[in-house]
Amino acid sequence: MRFFKLIFDFYINSSIHVAFSCYALVRMTQHMFHIPEGDAVAQFAFFGTIVGYNFVKYDALARAKKIQMRKELKAITLFSFCSFILVGFYFFQLERVTQIVAIAFLSVTLLYTLPFFPNKKNARNWAGVKIYIVALCWVGVTLGLPILDAGISINLDFYLKCMQRFVLIFVLVLIFEVIDLANDDPHLKTVPQQIGVNRTKILGILLLIPFYFLEFFKSVFDKNQLIINLILVLMIALFLLFAKEKQSKYYTSFYVESIPIVWWLLLLLF
Repeated sequence: MRFFKLIFDFYINSSIHVAFSCYALVRMTQHMFHIPEGDAVAQFAFFGTIVGYNFVKYDALARAKKIQMRKELKAITLFSFCSFILVGFYFFQLERVTQIVAIAFLSVTLLYTLPFFPNKKNARNWAGVKIYIVALCWVGVTLGLPILDAGISINLDFYLKCMQRFVLIFVLVLIFEVIDLANDDPHLKTVPQQIGVNRTKILGILLLIPFYFLEFFKSVFDKNQLIINLILVLMIALFLLFAKEKQSKYYTSFYVESIPIVWWLLLLLF
């Protein structure tokens, strides 16, 4: 039993699970815009998420010497390095414009993690900005890159999906912020720190309303998508309502991060 827990913890801590969530959203985009499932952009997003998230999670701790190179961390470092090589492999299979945009999002990730300006904190510690940077990056990688790589013209459906995807990630991050409230630096000015937990939950639920009804403005009306989105909205609302401080670490790192995967699987089932 302990062996399986070690494997599961490595799966979570090495960002494989969140990478599958990113992969699922890329596949969702390809389905919604009828893009032939190109493996390059999906695999690039998958391995890029592993590298990016591990860099963000462990770089600051390593530079502050707050973590020791335990066996698990050594394994994560090696795994991240292998993922980095695969990121490079799939990067050169992308279209040129996709490569340029991907580099732009890489720059945002570096800005998010590293302090580029003297005596200034990194973007991750800028007051009230974190949630917007995370949501923007997810929209760009899971929606922008597949569209660009497929050469699809930008239309109203694209902008609607951008808004919808942004709201989805924004609300999911709210759940993380509620649970991390006790540990977050007060200077971060996260949403729960500014308006309180109850109002954050109300805000999240209210945002799910436009998320759902934006589907009606698409040029092609899909009844199955409405059913799937309704299930998704109810699921997210429940996770948001039951979120609390000192919740199990698996509540967000596994269950909440599984929501995009479940969304994709529901789409495949329907």
